[in-house]
Amino acid sequence: MALSIVALAATPPALAAQKPRKGKEAAAAPAKPARQPDATEMTVDPTPPAQRVMGWVGSARDNGRLPYAIIDKQSARIWLFNAKGERIADAPVLIGIMAGDDATPGIGAKSLAEIGPAEKTTPAGRFLAKFGVAAGKTRVLWVDYATSVALHTIPPGNPKEKRVARMLSPDIADNRITFGCINVPKRFYAQVSPLFAKKGGYVYILPDIKQPEDVFPQLHAYPAAAGAG
Repeated sequence: MALSIVALAATPPALAAQKPRKGKEAAAAPAKPARQPDATEMTVDPTPPAQRVMGWVGSARDNGRLPYAIIDKQSARIWLFNAKGERIADAPVLIGIMAGDDATPGIGAKSLAEIGPAEKTTPAGRFLAKFGVAAGKTRVLWVDYATSVALHTIPPGNPKEKRVARMLSPDIADNRITFGCINVPKRFYAQVSPLFAKKGGYVYILPDIKQPEDVFPQLHAYPAAAGAG
């Protein structure tokens, strides 16, 4: 998948009627779910790579006049910013089971059962994300509709996966459990919704394997030592 801007429009009616491969993942949480992590419970400082991306986006105003979020897969963490670049919140995330920075071509057309283990990755890159409809008429933030990667709360799913416990755990390795979607706490998602509701916003996903400069070429002009928190 190309790592340039993915221009996502509001979900067209024709696409909304389809059932993306992660429809089950994107389903809304049940009325009485198990306790989900509070976005303020485990506040942590960003890693040096995440600080560097934050510094670049903020100084270059790469987000334009839109809100944005930065996801560091290696620390399983997300940071939310408003259009002015002010940090609003941060929270733990659940991401794709397998480490990897590219989505398999055509994966968005596959059913969940057709997705191989090595394909369950959360792609890295800069994406223009907007809210849209997923299978079951649920509302999600589509990070990349073409590859069915969305940001949403923990779905009901299989209780044996213990997604809530994984998110609360200090072990970063067990945050890898999804087919590629990004799961966030309910309280954090509630802060994303009003910011991205009208025009969407950018989502920057740091790589697992590639160098940050390979994913965000603009970083070549922003030395690592100059990263901003």
